[in-house]
Amino acid sequence: MSVARSGHTATLLPNGQVLVAGGTNGGFLATAELYDPSTGLWTATGSMNTARGVFTATLLTDGRVLVAGGTNGSPLAAADLYDPASGLWTPTAFVLAARLTHTATLPPDGTVLVAGGNGGNAGGGSLASAERYSTSTGTWTATGSMSTGRTGATATLQQDGKVLATGGYDSSDLTQASTDLYDPATGLWTATGAMIAARYFHTATLLPSGNALLAGGANDVSSLASAEWHVP
Repeated sequence: MSVARSGHTATLLPNGQVLVAGGTNGGFLATAELYDPSTGLWTATGSMNTARGVFTATLLTDGRVLVAGGTNGSPLAAADLYDPASGLWTPTAFVLAARLTHTATLPPDGTVLVAGGNGGNAGGGSLASAERYSTSTGTWTATGSMSTGRTGATATLQQDGKVLATGGYDSSDLTQASTDLYDPATGLWTATGAMIAARYFHTATLLPSGNALLAGGANDVSSLASAEWHVP
């Protein structure tokens, strides 16, 4: 890349290029660049309106990319939209709650579900709240809250269109084994079976079988090598 960075995002665009944006390198970055796998080269593209790290980037159904939240030294509510056709970012409505290390998921209806994360001292640490972004109106609306605050959790879109949130650490900085299931049709979360091991900053991968593979992460003591299945 043209700029060394960490805490950034990478999004596969419909044209096959990869959009890398933001992160940190001695300071928070607003820059973005595109990787073209056909040439193996990186080229600069438009910069975000707000420098940020540990945020989310979601590919929308219309091919644009929504970045939301993150931090530039304090939790951010700002959100930007990237248009691959122009290579430019435009501001859109702020999220209702400033947050970083949250999750962002695209349910089948094309809205963006943002959940959990850390709101900083002003936000009460780990957040249980969730909200949805409408691409048609460009606005955020509150939706049901999870059973507990979750920072460093995962959110996995299931084959039935529901979203599985797993683990993370709560507002008391305690690692969670609990999981919640979000139903876009009702806007509500319901508790579902707990993981075998409490973990945060782990991964969750949906497999063709419909099961989710949860792997690694950390707990209150150390990093984890364990893995487990979630069976719907």
